[in-house]
Amino acid sequence: MIKNYTTYFQVFGLSMLMFVLVGQTQVQAQKKLSKDEKVIRKIFDLSLTDQKAYEWLDYLCNKIGGRLSGSPQAAAAVEFTRQVMDTLGVDRVFLQEVMVPHWVRGDKEIGKIVESKKIGSQEVRVCALGNSIGTGPNGLAAKVIEVKTFEELRSLGVDKVKGKIVFYNRPFDNTKIETFRSYGGAVNQRSAGASEAAKLGAVGVVVRSMTGRIDDNPHTGNMRYQLNVRKIPAVAISTKGAELLSRLLKNDDQLKFYFRTTCKKLKDKKSYNVVGEIKGSQYPDEIIVVGGYLDSWDTGDGAHDDGSGAVQSMDVLRLIKAAGIKPKRTIRAVMFMNEENGLRGGRKYAELAAQKKEKHIAALESDSGGFSPRSIGVNDDFGKFAKVKKWDKWFAPYGVKIIRGGGGADIGPLRTQNVTIMGLRPDSQRYFDYHHTEIDTFDKVHPRELQMGAATMASIIYLLSEYGL
Repeated sequence: MIKNYTTYFQVFGLSMLMFVLVGQTQVQAQKKLSKDEKVIRKIFDLSLTDQKAYEWLDYLCNKIGGRLSGSPQAAAAVEFTRQVMDTLGVDRVFLQEVMVPHWVRGDKEIGKIVESKKIGSQEVRVCALGNSIGTGPNGLAAKVIEVKTFEELRSLGVDKVKGKIVFYNRPFDNTKIETFRSYGGAVNQRSAGASEAAKLGAVGVVVRSMTGRIDDNPHTGNMRYQLNVRKIPAVAISTKGAELLSRLLKNDDQLKFYFRTTCKKLKDKKSYNVVGEIKGSQYPDEIIVVGGYLDSWDTGDGAHDDGSGAVQSMDVLRLIKAAGIKPKRTIRAVMFMNEENGLRGGRKYAELAAQKKEKHIAALESDSGGFSPRSIGVNDDFGKFAKVKKWDKWFAPYGVKIIRGGGGADIGPLRTQNVTIMGLRPDSQRYFDYHHTEIDTFDKVHPRELQMGAATMASIIYLLSEYGL
């Protein structure tokens, strides 16, 4: 019996010794790879305990407010972000002049269902689409025809459309888990719907708001007029209003819709991209861009779209400096101007980069809200995804993956210069509840979620600076 126990403890002791040795070997192996892990941990610790991005967003939203291109608020945002970056101890802060569209909303919009057999007249919530012409002071009233697609509209022909208001009522496909796919499947009715309707003689358009939620918040957003097509006014109607209008039309094709807008386009106005730069210590001519944009729609504060992306990008510079990192490659944080209704800032940045023959190796944009980060999307046009994917392990502790496919509108023009573009992808489920509405306000952004995004961005920028592409 004693002999058996002795054998047991000998085996047990040997097993424990092997376990300890294996554990020590694993720890030693981890220590060989711990440099980047430690740096990224430090970045996240700094971001979560000193929430500067959240403080800056508070000022941007609550002291400045909605920042439509060409507005005094947009000019104030330029000066604010220039001053913030000037306090971060970076190597230089500079402005890039850019002429931007200057569209103004005018008076509060009015929308009404009128002459309905069932309810008579009832006000519904609408807002003008960006760059739309106004109706004039007396407004516009006409019979309504409902469609879901351009193909359906064209099949009706001029006889059924002429003199009417076209009501585009294609909803989000809420079966899609990634809500940006739902948005992509619906947004062309907003961007191109007015000109398509005008070709058939329509006098105005009403577009269902770009959200999967049924509520009473109309969503504005950009629309474009085609050359040599008559311009007609366009408004978005809340999804709740769209559901009501659609129900009434099923049994009453004679009802009319009235809306009044006084928006107009003014002359282009001078504005600026704001750029903060940390010079690379070993490869200063290789440039990495991280950016968001300063302008927003004027109905809300532009907190998620894209105040969050702008302050996160500035915070990348702060976190790099605070972590004691001396980047090997040059890092630029760019506050682009005029993404929402023209993309002038992004195009100007790429134009100047080409003129100066600057070598950009990568660009990262945050333009999906200040929610919890889920992934970093990497465009693989130039075969760089596999290298970046190897860094996946460093992001696993923070719930972030590196995935194929990504970018952003402002950094998109850099693709023609062989630049790998990337996008921060936060959780998307609530984004289109707020997008382009009056409820896109500071109180909708959670500080930890915003700072987690800033830390994620700073970490990938650090790795790009350290190892290049």
